[in-house]
Amino acid sequence: MSAAEPVALIRCFAPVAAGDARLLILGSMPGKASLQADQYYAHQRNAFWRIMGDLLGAGPELPYPARLEKLTAAGVALWDVIAACERESSLDADIVGATVRPNDFPAFFAAHPGIDHVFFNGGAAEASFRRLVLPGLKAPPRRLLRLPSTSPAHAALSYADKRAAWSAILAPPIM
Repeated sequence: MSAAEPVALIRCFAPVAAGDARLLILGSMPGKASLQADQYYAHQRNAFWRIMGDLLGAGPELPYPARLEKLTAAGVALWDVIAACERESSLDADIVGATVRPNDFPAFFAAHPGIDHVFFNGGAAEASFRRLVLPGLKAPPRRLLRLPSTSPAHAALSYADKRAAWSAILAPPIM
């Protein structure tokens, strides 16, 4: 594909959140496997659902709707920072910066006032949130914490190390 040909705009999923959510997990933008399956973290090698299984009982052995129910019952909301963008591959590094449109976080936080902790699934989600969203929030969440990416492309940490880091969602410290 030449640089002159635009890449199709991709869009994220709707947020998964109950009204009483207390924490939010943010990714950057779903990858190709997730977009094709219409499910968050659908790539078989992504560790997200395995970690959620270990921590919250929302493991990959459950049907997708049951996993989402387990998350919301635990007070966990799930969404992406980016509402739409151009990207050829599933890699965050391939997101075309000029095409990025963030989700409407002021409206989301207004509808979910109990969320005071935001956990980022990797550095791209955190950087996008801090650059595109945080400056526009009148009352940002009290705690923002980047966790290691669960993506199979992030192989620098073992599963055990990722799981240990992600255990922070179980008892977010009061800041």
